[in-house]
Amino acid sequence: MMSDSNPSAFAKLRVAISIFVRDVGRGVFTITHSGLAMLGLVVVLGVNVALFRPDILAQTESTVYEWLRSRQFSLWWEPQNTAERATATDLKDIPGKQAAVAAWLARKYRVAPEPMAALVAEAYVLSDSTKLKPHLILAVMAIESSFHPYIQSPAGAQGLMQVMTDIHVKKYEKYGGKLTAFDPVTNMRVGAQVLQEYIRMKAGVEEDGLLFYLGGDTLQSDTGYVAKVLAEQARLDQVAEGQKVSTQP
Repeated sequence: MMSDSNPSAFAKLRVAISIFVRDVGRGVFTITHSGLAMLGLVVVLGVNVALFRPDILAQTESTVYEWLRSRQFSLWWEPQNTAERATATDLKDIPGKQAAVAAWLARKYRVAPEPMAALVAEAYVLSDSTKLKPHLILAVMAIESSFHPYIQSPAGAQGLMQVMTDIHVKKYEKYGGKLTAFDPVTNMRVGAQVLQEYIRMKAGVEEDGLLFYLGGDTLQSDTGYVAKVLAEQARLDQVAEGQKVSTQP
């Protein structure tokens, strides 16, 4: 009995498998065909919407973008918003005395008022942490670089406060390395720290600290540097007090 039933059972199994494969194949074909048809329909509808209802297309794009942004998808084709990284502040967003100083410096050194406002505001913040007068910090930048953040001296001093990057490279490490010497705010922070250390090293005498800041132990002569810095600081003090001060040399 077993020898007679086995071929019959095997034949039934083979038929069942054949039917199953055939049905699955038809299902896959149907789904694929339907999917392609649906895709074609979507494309056609999309083209019609783009041609005849651009308002709906724009609204759909906006909705999709917002959905992607809310889930922090990177839209590589879309320009990035770099406003938060810009070193600029509106004059109306800082105190009146700072705004007056920023406007005066912007006119004198032919720099846009918005980035100048950011530098002035930062100088006041640094004044609290370094105990240096904010207008002294700004005066050093004025004489050293005329507020041009990418300038470099023949000796290798770089940035707004003309910091010797190779000498003070460790001070830049916490900001990301020595290339941050060309970031205006970072250069200000490192420069103010260096100046603070030099004044402290010179028993708190600003003039001596400024002189050391200019050239260290190798300095042969002052060349009027300290007088220029202090004179510019005095002018900024006057501007902050509401006095009219000429921007001419």
